[in-house]
Amino acid sequence: MQAIRIHAFEPDNLRLESVDSLQPGPGEVLIRNQAAGVNPIDWKTCMGGGASGFIESFPWTPGWEFSGEVAALGEGVTEFSVGDTVLGFIRFPHPAGCYAEEVIAPASEITLRPEGLEATTAAGLGLAGLTAWQALFDKGQLVSGEKLLVLAGAGGVGHLAIQLAKAAGAEVTATSSTKNHAYLKDLGCDTVLNYQQLEMASLANQFDLILDGVGADTGIDALIALKPNGRMVTLPSVTAAQVAAAAEGTDVTVLSIRAEPNALQLAELANRVAKGELKLKVAQVLPLSQAADAHRLSASGHVSGKLILQI
Repeated sequence: MQAIRIHAFEPDNLRLESVDSLQPGPGEVLIRNQAAGVNPIDWKTCMGGGASGFIESFPWTPGWEFSGEVAALGEGVTEFSVGDTVLGFIRFPHPAGCYAEEVIAPASEITLRPEGLEATTAAGLGLAGLTAWQALFDKGQLVSGEKLLVLAGAGGVGHLAIQLAKAAGAEVTATSSTKNHAYLKDLGCDTVLNYQQLEMASLANQFDLILDGVGADTGIDALIALKPNGRMVTLPSVTAAQVAAAAEGTDVTVLSIRAEPNALQLAELANRVAKGELKLKVAQVLPLSQAADAHRLSASGHVSGKLILQI
């Protein structure tokens, strides 16, 4: 089968190579892959950042999210059948190898793909969708009637968080560039603010929860916008400690998050997308052979929506 592999942490290191076919072990399924999602942590890891500390040997195949068809079952797997179409966000942050024609997935971390949900959309739902869900509800404990501020509302996590929060009964404000204001309004955002002209002091003591998709100084500056005993969930791991330190000695709480595979939550997200209740923005679909181009696009910071590799 064909797979994208790297042999070292260095620039321009992605190669499409022929490798041996895979066999599932106990509790695993073999997936005939149809699409893989591309995320910033993918290229960061390939360059020696991101989740590179979890890579114990080379060559290594990037990717943690996929959608495809079950091709074989490992010992003890009874909840799936050969031919089932599925999606998954698997093994994160340990190697998962989803940039490939075949993927070995833990059966406990995948779910059936609902009818009407295309593989290219399903493949991009795992990381951003679970991050949004877990940040809002598991970490942030968002409940109906609360006021939420989403920093970077047009981002991969942000645009899903807006929709999930609105569906949960929250009042949602988000920041973005002006070109995305109409788009975020269409997603249900109550108020959209231009981050380039925003003075955080004008938002003092207004929000129960902030979902910080920017981090660093932006996250720190936004702390003033929290109500007494408010909560912030900050996404960028590289500045999470910095933002948390800025909140020490105050009555607000800052939490960091790393998305965890969760088949039940992923099934809920997939069903909502299939029903049209949740929209995932797909920016571009590229063939597997153009994985390096997808990484360059992602690293540019100018992509609005998910990048997908079609396999």
